[in-house]
Amino acid sequence: MLGFWDLLRLELRTLLADRAIMLTLFGGVFFYSFLYPQPYLQQLPREEPVVVVNEDGSQLSRQLEFMADATPQVKLVARAHSLEEARQLLIAGKGSGILHIPRHFYRDLMQGRSVTLSYAGDASYFLVYGTIAEGLALAGGSLAAQIKVTRLLSQGEALPQAAMGWNAVGLNVLPVFNPTMGYVNYVVPAVFVLILHQVLLMGTGILGATQNQRSARGEHGYWQSAPVLALLLARTLVVGGLFVLPVTYFFGFCFDHYNIVRTAEPAELWLFTLPFLLATTWLGIVLGALFTRRDLPTQVVLLSSMPLVFLAGFIWPLELIPPPLNWLAQWVPSTPAIEGFLRLNQMGAEFAQVSRYWWQLWGLALLYGGLACLLLRWRQRSLVGEVVASGGVAAETATEPGPSAS
Repeated sequence: MLGFWDLLRLELRTLLADRAIMLTLFGGVFFYSFLYPQPYLQQLPREEPVVVVNEDGSQLSRQLEFMADATPQVKLVARAHSLEEARQLLIAGKGSGILHIPRHFYRDLMQGRSVTLSYAGDASYFLVYGTIAEGLALAGGSLAAQIKVTRLLSQGEALPQAAMGWNAVGLNVLPVFNPTMGYVNYVVPAVFVLILHQVLLMGTGILGATQNQRSARGEHGYWQSAPVLALLLARTLVVGGLFVLPVTYFFGFCFDHYNIVRTAEPAELWLFTLPFLLATTWLGIVLGALFTRRDLPTQVVLLSSMPLVFLAGFIWPLELIPPPLNWLAQWVPSTPAIEGFLRLNQMGAEFAQVSRYWWQLWGLALLYGGLACLLLRWRQRSLVGEVVASGGVAAETATEPGPSAS
């Protein structure tokens, strides 16, 4: 019978000898830490190309064009003689938006009539469309304020009162939780948690599925005869312990490198990380125990990545997710982990305010830990049954098996 320290040593040697697992656990984390944030490093879209249709041709309309072009959101790239021509330029990809200045723009403003400026944009990208609308609305609002202040001055209003009275409401925007108002602080912290979750699942699943694959080929190893609880604990310490390094890398270096807000105390962060690592590791062991081909855990995990992103609640509001899907998502450790980490690390919540997610992770850890024990014992018993049925004898060995190609 193998001792616990021998089992721990064999698990570690098996893990380190399997290049696929090591590449998944460490190479994948390093690769995604630089690849995923690249599209969002500019934070927000700027200088979006806009086509202008100026049917007025007055000096005031050209001033509006200049003001729109001066905003950081918009860049006027072409003029069109009609809306249809502008639409064709938009379809051809030469612009992302349209500014339409109607005929008699100057005349109607001078006569005190309401004027409607028309904006259009490519709504297939919400951020692009919102940026164009924001920039054009800012230019139009600034011109309207200038005209109203001029009118108040002509009516004898003093300049301070005219400057204050053109708008009854003053807007003071103060960003909360996302001081840059950019995409990096919004989406990258949550996706980093999901990457850690998926990579740990794949690595642990590959390890278990590889051992099952070797057993199906008639090979014998320590995992077939080791005590189930000892095997589970050894695998948890080896895989989960080594995965502390990627967690530290993401929450430490990567957050500093991308200037992501971090407000949690280190002790609270690691206290929340503990059940996350346990629940995810044991779910990975469950996944590995279900398959006898080492390539299948990776395929299952990758297929689940996109649904988990949208069900996590940071891209699509939880209130708009169908309740059955939301209920299913709660059984995956990444869902409460993302909710808890975002509140704790990005929003400055107290640990008591995220305790429900902490306890949920502990519940998932106990559930998947129990399932892992049952499935590991089932695998060992099924192997013994196969050996007895074939009239053979299972040879117990403590040698470290090398990696097997799928």
